[in-house]
Amino acid sequence: MFADFTALTPTQWAIVLIAVGACFSFSAWSILDVWKRHFESSAEKSLWMQICIFIPILGALTYLFLGRKRGSLQ
Repeated sequence: MFADFTALTPTQWAIVLIAVGACFSFSAWSILDVWKRHFESSAEKSLWMQICIFIPILGALTYLFLGRKRGSLQ
């Protein structure tokens, strides 16, 4: 039922670590971008921040396509 993680080859571990690192980096970028941008209200900024933190990949993608153009750089 559960996968045996000791059976992974070093190449497979590298692929997993790169994928996890890429997802983490993308989410971290979206959180930092929300932090830098100015939105119409602080509630909107707070909402985008919460979405990016609590729904990491999907929240970051949603922010990239919908929220980023709503804010402006300060």
